[in-house]
Amino acid sequence: MPEYITDLHFHSKYSRAVSKQMDLEHISQWAAIKGIDVVTAADFTHPAWFAELNKKLEQQDNGLYRLKGNESNTHFMLTTEISCIYKRGSQTRRLHNVIIAPDLKTVVAINKQLNLIGNLKSDGRPILGLDSEKLLEIVIEASPEAMLIPAHIWTPWFSMFGSKSGFDTVEECFGKLSKHITAVETGLSSDPPMNWRLSQLDRMAIVSFSDAHSPANLGREATVFNLKSLSYHNLLGALRNTDQRDNTIAYTIEFHPEEGRYHWDGHRACNVRLSPPETKKHKGICPKCKKKLTVGVSYRVQELADRNEGYKPKNRPSYKSLVPLREIIAEALGVGVNTKTVQKEYEPLIEQGGNEIDILTNLSIEKIKTITLPKIAIAIKKMRDGDLVIEPGYDGEYGIVKIFNKQEDAIEASGQTKLI
Repeated sequence: MPEYITDLHFHSKYSRAVSKQMDLEHISQWAAIKGIDVVTAADFTHPAWFAELNKKLEQQDNGLYRLKGNESNTHFMLTTEISCIYKRGSQTRRLHNVIIAPDLKTVVAINKQLNLIGNLKSDGRPILGLDSEKLLEIVIEASPEAMLIPAHIWTPWFSMFGSKSGFDTVEECFGKLSKHITAVETGLSSDPPMNWRLSQLDRMAIVSFSDAHSPANLGREATVFNLKSLSYHNLLGALRNTDQRDNTIAYTIEFHPEEGRYHWDGHRACNVRLSPPETKKHKGICPKCKKKLTVGVSYRVQELADRNEGYKPKNRPSYKSLVPLREIIAEALGVGVNTKTVQKEYEPLIEQGGNEIDILTNLSIEKIKTITLPKIAIAIKKMRDGDLVIEPGYDGEYGIVKIFNKQEDAIEASGQTKLI
């Protein structure tokens, strides 16, 4: 059955701290570079962006959208992210939720309701004083083919299970409408095995998307579907787990969770990074300044899990943990990710190798050795083998992935032996 790679959560140029190149044309172009078949049209609540979507996109027979007059094979799906900040009982809750809509008519209906609650012009990802359960009600009333996916569910500050303002169960968050939550997003700081440890998530699809703020980061996390044919209906069926025969999730593409910004606990201002056992030892208090630590994803999973680490369920989709190609090239060459040196190697590698995801996952190392520098081929092989050293991220700081250790660098520099 055909595989389709999707990235259904990132942001447009109308969101804060997002590249001005996050427009439909650049998104379509980079989707092809990355090897992504379906991307989000993103931020559909913003009036100016919605006007662009309405002008530039046309719906296909399969229910997905394409750029008018563009020969790209990139399909667009209408999704957006809402930041819900509200009081539940005596506690302030901060949750991000992804909405998926089948068509622009449904988007109009959703936006009409949300515009009564807050200012949709303020940001591509609007902040609304709206309970997540009420948001879900608005979504499902707008269309039976619309759905809501809780975003990056473990992030401390803005998520369903976040340590700072989240809930302990899906039911606690979404109440009587919980049955409509059929998928959850892992976020960069967790991976499927961490989520498998919660039996309450057994009935749900576990998905991953990039949450990118620039075109080059599209597909850093993604969800790959096996579909009878590419259509909105079939994608929705897989996300709802309603059709386990013809339309399913094949696997997800993941960051190594340690590389995410909130994998471990810590206090960035004090340069303090702690593992969960160390956090327990210090009773959640920074050993330097004596203020509360930001409790990360790994600790929070341990708090809510009812299964041991390493639990492997039956009939769950697989996953592949990757390092973005530009990061691999940068380390192999000892330069920064955003340098011209990296771009000089990246562009011909894509041109000759097809697309980034295929290069990272499928293209033979022998083939890669013929189209790029030897050390880049070595680095890709080590990444595939999981032969990495990672310093976990904490309190908003990304983790650091090292492909080559100091001994390998010394051997390679001396010319004593080849690594492959």
